[in-house]
Amino acid sequence: MKDWIQYLIIKSTSHPLILVILITFLESLAIVGLLLPGIVLMTSIGTLIGNGKLSFYSAWITGMIGCLIGDYLSYYIGWKFKNWIYTIKIFQKNIHLFQNIKKKINQYSMITIIFGKLIGPTRPLIPMISGMLNLPMKKFVLPSFISCIIWPAVYFIPGIITGILMHHQKYYSKKKIFLCLVIFTICIFFFIQYMWKLYKKKKNF
Repeated sequence: MKDWIQYLIIKSTSHPLILVILITFLESLAIVGLLLPGIVLMTSIGTLIGNGKLSFYSAWITGMIGCLIGDYLSYYIGWKFKNWIYTIKIFQKNIHLFQNIKKKINQYSMITIIFGKLIGPTRPLIPMISGMLNLPMKKFVLPSFISCIIWPAVYFIPGIITGILMHHQKYYSKKKIFLCLVIFTICIFFFIQYMWKLYKKKKNF
């Protein structure tokens, strides 16, 4: 399924926004998102943006919509079917991850939801676990909305950079393209780490 979806993104440029909303929805959907290579799929969409085949703002807004639909459906699934979810194999195999996410949501619900969406394994689980914990909607809606603004844009950027550099390939070598992507990824990682530590420090005061 991964190869099929990625093929559609690369080849089906006539209806790219449909693919954007499909990918962002599935990436945010409870459990299903664990089976998809989010960074690969979103980078592929970003490449279309960098090549000028897709508008950034159209893809961003469409991605936000897909993300929000996936989040709210996942929240409902967690709230409605939590007893069943505890029994499925993928839950039992990742019980430590689930327990850790539950602990973080209880301690820092807003920051966990916002930044958890930027991390592949936790992105489709956080909305579902929020529903399982009966987290009040007023505590879920705002951070979910913020995360759905940030996440698509952040995950598009490596592909956008790649698309721009490939479009001007005569000016850039493959080593330079790879180096730019590595530097960008490291910067994003340290930014997330810094924001998380800053938030925890404020919570302790």
